[in-house]
Amino acid sequence: MPELKAKFAELFGSTPELMAQAPGRVNLVGEHVDFLDGFVLPFAIEDVTTVAISRTVQPTIRIASLQQTDEIFVVQMKDLAPMTGEAWTRYPIGVIWAMRDSLDFRGGFDILIDGKVPLGAGLSSSAALECAIATALNHLFNLNISEPVLARIAQKGENVYVGMPCGIMDQSVSIMGRKGSALLLDCRDLSTEHIPFNISPLGLELLVIDTQVHHALVDGGYAERRASCEKAVAVLGITSLRDISVADFVARKSELDETTYIRAFHGVTEMQRVLDGVAALKAGDFKEFGQIITASHISLRDNYTVSCPELNVAVDTALSLGALGSRMIGGGYGGSAIALIRADQTENMKKAIASAFAAAGFIAPRFFTSLPSAGAQIVK
Repeated sequence: MPELKAKFAELFGSTPELMAQAPGRVNLVGEHVDFLDGFVLPFAIEDVTTVAISRTVQPTIRIASLQQTDEIFVVQMKDLAPMTGEAWTRYPIGVIWAMRDSLDFRGGFDILIDGKVPLGAGLSSSAALECAIATALNHLFNLNISEPVLARIAQKGENVYVGMPCGIMDQSVSIMGRKGSALLLDCRDLSTEHIPFNISPLGLELLVIDTQVHHALVDGGYAERRASCEKAVAVLGITSLRDISVADFVARKSELDETTYIRAFHGVTEMQRVLDGVAALKAGDFKEFGQIITASHISLRDNYTVSCPELNVAVDTALSLGALGSRMIGGGYGGSAIALIRADQTENMKKAIASAFAAAGFIAPRFFTSLPSAGAQIVK
């Protein structure tokens, strides 16, 4: 924090009024279903994005990042409009835009960002940034906005201002995450249940494998798959894919074209996997839970087709060495995979996966582990 304060003073000539941080996330199971009113089971990770912010008299946003150059990007408050600004600055500025009617403020802001969530790794660095800004503004103006509403505001910034049609999962867990628990989130009404995920005493570890294949989700792939699921909902005449059972969906297969069916089939079955996974965790059955997350990867690879060779090598290698379960996480096309393993397997697992990547001619992967951590908060 001292480094952030010192750099803020150097760049803007003042001391920040307030600093806030928000974490990235790992999603245990429930991928690509948050925009379907589905159920998801993520947890907040230890890596966070921190923002330092101050109000200014001039109606201008000045924004910089410790991870970029010393360049300060400047945007006039009156010029805020969707899809404007530098690509990365759209995420924080989009939240300001989404909250503009609540701020009752004629000035501007100086903002400095310190992002420690790996970029492009499928750990939702974008939501961490958005939620840090939203949390800072909520406290700076004493708005008392509830956590679910704050998550919706952050999502609106990304959906409309950035132009990324993401669901609500990432913002929700970044704000509502709790130490020691995964978050069972109902994406329809944002009701939550904290599911204990305390695996260390059991000799287990969740290994995160960053393929270092960096993905950019503001493209046609994500939106195209979401459109397929929405098409299935319209053709079947239902409110959401969560409102049809797996058996009933399969029985109506003939009503859908092949691509629409297979993508929506992932959505329907993935939601069921979340509920089955929660039941397994509550029963302490980590073998069953591992099988569920592996089934999720198979569906993402074969039905939703958002995996990539690097993710598949990571998952296949982990499973071949005895992982209880493994799957890609995040939007896909790169990013990270997770493997639920015995803690005493960790070093051998890392070496084997790194060797498999080298043999395939891939960039060397990065590895880290994380336990469920706290959500967004104000920091001193």
